[in-house]
Amino acid sequence: MIGTIIVDNKMIYMDNHATTPIASEVLEEMLPFYTTHFGNAASSHLYGIKPKEAVIKARQQVADLIGCKFEEVIFTSGATESNNLAIRGVAYAYRDTGNHIITSTVEHHAILDTCHALESEGFEITYLPVDRFGMVDPDAVKKAITTQTILVSIIYANNEVGTINPLKDIAKIASNHEVLFHSDAVQGIGKIESNMDMLGLDLASMTAHKIYGPKGVGALYLREGIELHPLFYGGGQENGIRSGTLNVGGIVGLGAACHSCSVAMDDKIEEKVGELRNILHEKLSSRIPDIHLNGHPKKRLSGNLHISFKGIQNQALMMSLEKIAVSAGSACDSESVSPSHVLSAMGIPDELALTAVRFGVGRYNTSEEIDIVADEVEMTVKRLRSIAPV
Repeated sequence: MIGTIIVDNKMIYMDNHATTPIASEVLEEMLPFYTTHFGNAASSHLYGIKPKEAVIKARQQVADLIGCKFEEVIFTSGATESNNLAIRGVAYAYRDTGNHIITSTVEHHAILDTCHALESEGFEITYLPVDRFGMVDPDAVKKAITTQTILVSIIYANNEVGTINPLKDIAKIASNHEVLFHSDAVQGIGKIESNMDMLGLDLASMTAHKIYGPKGVGALYLREGIELHPLFYGGGQENGIRSGTLNVGGIVGLGAACHSCSVAMDDKIEEKVGELRNILHEKLSSRIPDIHLNGHPKKRLSGNLHISFKGIQNQALMMSLEKIAVSAGSACDSESVSPSHVLSAMGIPDELALTAVRFGVGRYNTSEEIDIVADEVEMTVKRLRSIAPV
């Protein structure tokens, strides 16, 4: 059963792509491991038994959600580390067989910046373009593969515009060419198809705070038999792939969040989220002229609504919506006033990209909140347009 959260009644939170609140049932599972069961999971005395058992349980909960083996789950500090571990780990482990990596122009900076760094070390990176919806063409992946290609890394669901990539088609191409396939699956896992075998992935990154779990903990799915070079060394935890004292409380939270997502998927919670998103889109589209939906109209995350409001800078709109939490795109780029690299890659002109706002509907939003948001956005857009210079 899905629990509840405590929120500020004065605010409406609609930025669930940036982060999600911790579900009450997840927090309840975590708390004992910061108080009573605070021991190190690697300790052999009694204080280490409960934490060790909890880590085992959490690892199985993650494996159950993503349909993989228990041993194929590597705990990390979050998506950024998982992405770095996947990209760098494969690059260093397989550099004797090739030095070419394929990715796309709409990846999260945790992928793009890692690839840029590898270029300075002699690796060759191909950045594939996307269509106007932000989607990668599988044929482009096929054409880009060479005898030196060791890895393809394509984002599952875009963190800004919500477009879902055809991973299964890309996976077949990678497999046919004996090339490893990784995905930054942070936004997709727990909301849409999450079975690693079904998706055809060899590696996948995930994080807890996007699925109603705590910040600072995540995991990397690593298919059995794949070699990976560690990023750092130490106590040899996680089979020597990720050394460091395990964050037991966080790991318990990740496991509980995965279990909660499994329940939510069975209860079709994401379908309900999609219904709320559609209602908000319909209300805004019918009331406000000159708005543009960014991303694929159908193949997108159920909670994602990314809209450009012509003639209004997104920063001005967000600041005016004082009681509604939305964003201009990736939380990692929240301080930037430059156009989103995702929107630019999609061919959206700068003057429109700078008016884009992302609404991230989540499982705890209500129909009443949707009505309030629609009213507030309509009123605010009309007011800002009335005072904006032509």
